[in-house]
Amino acid sequence: MTYENQNDNGQNINSKDFLIGSLIGGIVGASLALIFAPKSGKELRSDLNQGAHYVKDRANEWKDVAYEKGNEWTKYAKEQSQQLGQVVTEKSYDLTNKLKETSATIQDKINKDIDPEKAAEEVAQAIEEAAKAVEEEDSTNA
Repeated sequence: MTYENQNDNGQNINSKDFLIGSLIGGIVGASLALIFAPKSGKELRSDLNQGAHYVKDRANEWKDVAYEKGNEWTKYAKEQSQQLGQVVTEKSYDLTNKLKETSATIQDKINKDIDPEKAAEEVAQAIEEAAKAVEEEDSTNA
């Protein structure tokens, strides 16, 4: 998880805590205001009913916002997962190709080194060069 994702999760948790606190605070505040207000029973019940409808409406609005954010995060997670899958597939394909190329190169070198005719030619050439070197050494010492 990257720093950015950790920060987003922290903001989501803080937003959730704020929402819950706001709802509870609103309910408690409205209830206390209605209970301590000098009103008749009918007016008090009407105000309580009105406050309950307000809280219900606000809760529905927050539910809708939370649902939209959830859908956005789900879509984002799917996109990131697909992109990561593509990158992994591409890197795996590249690595497989490089491994095949390296294997082929090694196999070519092994085949070239084991070729008996070429090896015999190289040995003959090395012997010839050594003989020339010995002859030159003898002629300079003489």
